[in-house]
Amino acid sequence: MSIQINQRYRMVSPTQTQPAGQTERQRWMSVLAKAPPLALETLWGSIETKPDWTYLRQPETGMVMLRGRAGGTGQRFNLGEMTMTRCAVRLPDGRVGHGYVGGRDREHATRAALVDALMQDESHRKALDAAIIAPLEQAARNARETASRKAAATKVDFFTMVRGE
Repeated sequence: MSIQINQRYRMVSPTQTQPAGQTERQRWMSVLAKAPPLALETLWGSIETKPDWTYLRQPETGMVMLRGRAGGTGQRFNLGEMTMTRCAVRLPDGRVGHGYVGGRDREHATRAALVDALMQDESHRKALDAAIIAPLEQAARNARETASRKAAATKVDFFTMVRGE
């Protein structure tokens, strides 16, 4: 028995179906959402010219339901709730930025929304990426590596011996 694969029904990865730039925006919004508020505040302070902006949506704090899957691929279940703050801003040229962060920090959500709006301009994206996004990504990588080394230091190797009787 042979199995034939029909090319019309092949699986497509999510990045192949997303519009150009969407994956990049998801990356920087993820970095901004996970960034420590103090680190984002410090990096935002290093930006020389800050734009004028208005709120489309004032920072709001609420709860979101976290969902999980048994074994990563199984049946979905509600894991629990998490506090989240969201915000939306508009720049004078009409660009809109959104910020979603864990916790109750309204300023963190506002800064994330401002950076999101600024990153949407191709002419500023490279400089902002180097000044804000890349350092936050590097700090997150360093924190993960440190936690990994600490966990590896406590690793215990168990082994069994086979008896030959």
